[in-house]
Amino acid sequence: MDYDEVISTLNNLIETCIDGQNGFRTAAEGVESSELIALFNTYSHQRGHFAFELQNEVRTLGGNAEETGSTAAALHRGWMTIKWTVTGEDEGAIISECERGEVSAVKAYREALQKDLPANVRERVENQCALVQDAHDRIGSLEKARVHAP
Repeated sequence: MDYDEVISTLNNLIETCIDGQNGFRTAAEGVESSELIALFNTYSHQRGHFAFELQNEVRTLGGNAEETGSTAAALHRGWMTIKWTVTGEDEGAIISECERGEVSAVKAYREALQKDLPANVRERVENQCALVQDAHDRIGSLEKARVHAP
């Protein structure tokens, strides 16, 4: 097993989690619905915890854990902020952006699970992937409800 590859894979997931943590925090700041604020803050905290767990795995494997998100995600969050300004903090637009971010997160986890990972790491990644998929499904259902609302 190539531990450098495992560390690289985990660091990519850490970036994804930090991106999600920051993105959901930004989304919570852009909505007025207390239900959405709570949901987005919950997902933000969840992603922060996932990043922490994965950082510990990287360190256990002898690697240097990623501490920041990706530049692309920072730019995306900036774009979301501009869009909110233009649309008057349209909750539907924010939900759409969160759903788009979750599609990327699910993809990142699925790609990681195609790699050769130690059993304990695979189990952690599988558990996190299931919760990321749940979040994606929940946000997707909010998006569908918004689109089909009268």
